[in-house]
Amino acid sequence: MRVLKHASAHLLDDRHARSVRAVLATDPVMSCMVAARIENGGLDPWRLGGELWGFTSDPERGRDAQLTGLCFSGANFVPLCGGRSAMRAFADRAACRARCCSSMVGPADQVLALWSRLGECWGPAREERPDQPLLVLAGPPMVPADPLVRAVRPNELDRYLPAAVAMFTEEVGIDPRLPDGGAGYRTRVAELIAAGRAFARFESGEVVFKAEIGAMSSTVGQIQGVWVHPDRRGQGLAAAATAAVVLRLQRLGRVASLYVNAYNQPARAAYRRVGFTQVGCFATVLF
Repeated sequence: MRVLKHASAHLLDDRHARSVRAVLATDPVMSCMVAARIENGGLDPWRLGGELWGFTSDPERGRDAQLTGLCFSGANFVPLCGGRSAMRAFADRAACRARCCSSMVGPADQVLALWSRLGECWGPAREERPDQPLLVLAGPPMVPADPLVRAVRPNELDRYLPAAVAMFTEEVGIDPRLPDGGAGYRTRVAELIAAGRAFARFESGEVVFKAEIGAMSSTVGQIQGVWVHPDRRGQGLAAAATAAVVLRLQRLGRVASLYVNAYNQPARAAYRRVGFTQVGCFATVLF
């Protein structure tokens, strides 16, 4: 009688690059966050900023086996695909080490399956967000783009940063300037500005709208950090301003994507006006 090896998660490296790219290409919108990292840095953990784990249901074939599950383990823990066996294997590998991620985010089915297994050793969570519609706009925006939304210039960092801090605090629930007084967050925002991926509308020198392209693969750009100044909410600013960011992405040859909390009805309404449609569902666990 043939005895099968126990299927487990294993660390992937550049020798697996072709197989990984084939899996990511099956759903480029869902995998954008990790695909962008891999395209820029390959699969070496140091360059990737984390480890990419693979799962195959036929471990006896080694690297020749077809990948049926992928998971990224870094500052964020991101399951990309896989069934129950893959999630069990990823959870087993993750449970062997202390949690180092600030969040778990990705397709809702995979995230919630992992969290059901990791909650006891990684918990408690600061917040669970099980329903975050994943949206896409492949065609032109359905509303005119705001002509006053533009890329933020490097010398505007100090004017842009308060809006970025306000958005992060409101959305994530913690001040991003902790615990180092804001040096690390300031550096990350400055890098986005330098890369031409931070956008804003300024009025009298103050940011009234902001958004960023957080991840950009060769085919998809993921918009993040969309924020409207509290004094300007409810005036229809968000839809036209977001459309301007979408157009920038489309000029770069990318499909525009984002995900939003299901309970954020004003934001969802604005994205519908722009023309975004739902293609999946994310979930996030915040630590």
